[in-house]
Amino acid sequence: MNTFQAAVLGIVQGLTEFLPISSTAHLRVVPAFAGWRDPGAAFTAVTQLGTMTAVLAYFWRDIVRIAWTWLRSLWTPGLRRDLDARMGWYIGLGTIPIGICGVTFKDQIETGARNLWLISGALIGLGLLLLAADRMGRQKRDLNHINLRDGLIIGAFQALALIPGVSRSGATITGGLFLGYTRESAARYSFLLSVPAVVLSGLFELPEIGGANVPGILPTAVATVLAFVVGYASIAWLLRFLARHSTMVFVVYRVALGGLIIGLLSTGVIAATG
Repeated sequence: MNTFQAAVLGIVQGLTEFLPISSTAHLRVVPAFAGWRDPGAAFTAVTQLGTMTAVLAYFWRDIVRIAWTWLRSLWTPGLRRDLDARMGWYIGLGTIPIGICGVTFKDQIETGARNLWLISGALIGLGLLLLAADRMGRQKRDLNHINLRDGLIIGAFQALALIPGVSRSGATITGGLFLGYTRESAARYSFLLSVPAVVLSGLFELPEIGGANVPGILPTAVATVLAFVVGYASIAWLLRFLARHSTMVFVVYRVALGGLIIGLLSTGVIAATG
């Protein structure tokens, strides 16, 4: 992978990490459409550190407040009912499902799961599930109503994002909508919940960068920086958008892209594996 290709994929990562359209799918699909090699799961995981830095920069006040309140609640019983202290527990416990599944299915995620047939099916399937959640969800709850059950359920939805094409934000927003949260609240919690999972995933894959069949350090660094810049703008835009609009545009996009990939695979224009 050269620096130009890495820059393109870094911009793609930043644009698609927070929108419910699957950054992993796009980092697999864009090279396939362009005739480039699949950059691999390690490249994807490490560039996500760029977008995760965007989350930390955008939500730093919330993250510091939650972490500090949770820490103090360990020895101050009166704080344990505080929303920030509870959020600390919910985010931590909600990360366990994706952590267990990620370690258990690491080999499958890095190889067979990157098949474009699977990705196209996941794009369409989660898109339709997101549509159902948007239509069926009451959308009357905000994060003041979150409880342990909700945190664990949304965490279980996040684990679905290990399937390329599902989308971490798409899965967790879907879970939040099914539980009756507003679109903006579901998206905000989705971003906060993603912090431990993406940081751990990126650090886990970091030693792979520069190895055999893995993009080098410079291209990966370029992609990661661009992912941060574009990702920060994407967060701000999505929160404003969901405060006033439904998720229908993302549903249509997911189904259309999934259908296009299936059509190109069926006609032999692109190969299922790269």
